[in-house]
Amino acid sequence: MRYCSLTQLVNGRGVTIQPLKSDYGVQLVEEGADTFQAKVKIEVQIASELAEKNSGVVITAFYDPRSLEILCKPVPFFLRGQPIPKRMLPQEKLVSYYNNARNRGYLADPAKFTEARLELAMNYGYVLPDIMNDKLFRMLSTRKDPRQIFFGLAPGWVVNMADKKILKPTDEDLLKYSS
Repeated sequence: MRYCSLTQLVNGRGVTIQPLKSDYGVQLVEEGADTFQAKVKIEVQIASELAEKNSGVVITAFYDPRSLEILCKPVPFFLRGQPIPKRMLPQEKLVSYYNNARNRGYLADPAKFTEARLELAMNYGYVLPDIMNDKLFRMLSTRKDPRQIFFGLAPGWVVNMADKKILKPTDEDLLKYSS
């Protein structure tokens, strides 16, 4: 199983995203779900119910335009030497979508994902691939905080590209703000 990030999709020219022109990320549709066999964990904005049929794990997550721009082009952002901002939460009308395990929402209780996956498999008449015993799947099942843009990098941290270091705030007020 492999983790596929939006940064990789954009850099690999698999998708083109223009966050400042009302693009809100990637929508994963069921077209090709019967033939797609790669075991990936992918985070997208919206996914149809059948998108996860053969593919491993799908997480739906909201990215505000600023966070989406940073995620798509991290190097120019890091070169500016600015602290990583918090990812904004979705508008109120979208909270129920991202809070639902059936949609694989990033705000949903992860413990409910297995049950939701089984329910969809039964509704559509397919057998789920066995990914629970996969070592890489277990490693990738770690989730980032809903306010994080990058896995492993917290809001408030600065990535210093020149020195190849990550600078973490130590001031109590900054720590309180970014947590």
